Amino acid sequence: MAIAFTKWQGCGNDFVLIDDRAEQISDPADLAVRMCDRHYGIGADGLILVLPSVDADFRMAIFNADGSEAEMCGNGIRCFARLVYDYGLTDKTTFTVETGAGILRPSLIFIEDGIQSVRVDMGEPVLEAEDIPVVGLGRGPIVNRPITVLGHTYDVTCVSMGNPHCVVFVEDLAALDIDRIGPAFEKHEWFPRRVNTEFVVIRDRTHLRMRVWERGASVTLACGTGACATLVAAILNHKTERQVEIELDGGILTVEWAEDNHVYMTGPADLVFKGEWFE
Repeated sequence: MAIAFTKWQGCGNDFVLIDDRAEQISDPADLAVRMCDRHYGIGADGLILVLPSVDADFRMAIFNADGSEAEMCGNGIRCFARLVYDYGLTDKTTFTVETGAGILRPSLIFIEDGIQSVRVDMGEPVLEAEDIPVVGLGRGPIVNRPITVLGHTYDVTCVSMGNPHCVVFVEDLAALDIDRIGPAFEKHEWFPRRVNTEFVVIRDRTHLRMRVWERGASVTLACGTGACATLVAAILNHKTERQVEIELDGGILTVEWAEDNHVYMTGPADLVFKGEWFE
């Protein structure tokens, strides 16, 4: 069987996307592992399926490179939005997408020669510990709380953007051994569903630098939900304004925590190539 696919990237966070509105893929977790392998497959951080929805225009399912299913992906939903518009699955420039984090609304931003970027209403951040989830610390927000990882204590702020994040503000990203401490954060006992971890330097009140360890994918060049969680954490710690630019390894995202309590993320999404996968 030949499966048509396209590969996309948003700030270097790359994905294989498949139109599976006919719901023919029986084991997407296994397919994700094989497709995302960078030596024997296509190579990607995750596999995203375009699926039908009863409650929205489309439904998005995302599987990490290790086969685990994620609730949401900020860079992924921008790529999803470009695919469904560019390939004529919708003529709307703002539409609804059902995700594991609820129904989200991407909007395409145009310039004269085409689509410049995608802006996504990412919904409201979740701050209650039990809803993120974070266990063993009681109820309420987890803001600037100490955690011990591999014998070192870090102050962290935890946020869910439909998926769990742990934000760590640091002085020097170059001094971090992210490949060593990232897995330890991900599997720490506080986080029963594992966690994405953002390591962040505050450059000024409107500019941040962020690196990320993503559960199920290791170090990636960008994380859209992580960028949103980072801004929320920065504001909760009185470090930034409500709209910032966040520099990731793969590019820049603009993120705003607006007065309506929704977080809005704007960034690129670009087609890399298309092809067929033979089973």
